[in-house]
Amino acid sequence: MAITISEERGVRYLHFASPWIQGAMRIARPYRLELEYTRDLMLPLLLRPSPEWPRSVLQIGLGPASVTKFLYRFRPNARITVVEILPQVVAAAFQYFRLPDDSDRIRIEINDAHEFVGRSRARFDLIVLDGYDDKGRAGLLDTAPFYMNCRERLTTRGMIAVNLLTRQRGVGASIERLQLAFDGRVLEIPKCEAGNAVAIAAVGEEIRESFDDLRASARALKTDSGLDLLPTLGRIASASAAQDAVVL
Repeated sequence: MAITISEERGVRYLHFASPWIQGAMRIARPYRLELEYTRDLMLPLLLRPSPEWPRSVLQIGLGPASVTKFLYRFRPNARITVVEILPQVVAAAFQYFRLPDDSDRIRIEINDAHEFVGRSRARFDLIVLDGYDDKGRAGLLDTAPFYMNCRERLTTRGMIAVNLLTRQRGVGASIERLQLAFDGRVLEIPKCEAGNAVAIAAVGEEIRESFDDLRASARALKTDSGLDLLPTLGRIASASAAQDAVVL
């Protein structure tokens, strides 16, 4: 697959030989999350509000390494395993998107994520799933058995954040598969302007965080890292008008 790079107004974009954007980096701020859906993927940082969490991360789909770089910079105790099927994506991340060359904290696996998760015995605090081909298809990465395998790879306080590309048929079927795999413990974040919806699922003890506490945590996270999750919380709150807390 051909990888192409474009730039516009200080932002560098990754493409899979099509106009579709696979990821972006603001050149002046390479460790920040430029695209809104990548910020949504970090909602678990508010639901597990500790600077020591996560200690272990599995990222499926590297793209321009936006999530990798953010967690590398702002969660310095985290060790990150990245599974990416295309070696040219990894090469582009190093050459054009400033992926840190730090084998002590970032492990790159050139592999099929379905196979990797199925055979791995490692455990992760956080799994970030954002794996699509050049036509926006997730294939086996959007199936109940795969989500169940992901659940088996989580620690006792683990969470998974999944990017779901919305299409005419919506993401309802994907949400149902996640609910099946995680016993209904799934939070769907309403889609952002670009059309991506993100779903969060959890294992372990119940999460119950009031919107007031979440907003306070979001303000602290913004101060520490520049990541603003208040808009994300606003979309969730608007869709949960009858509730004063997030329960997961």
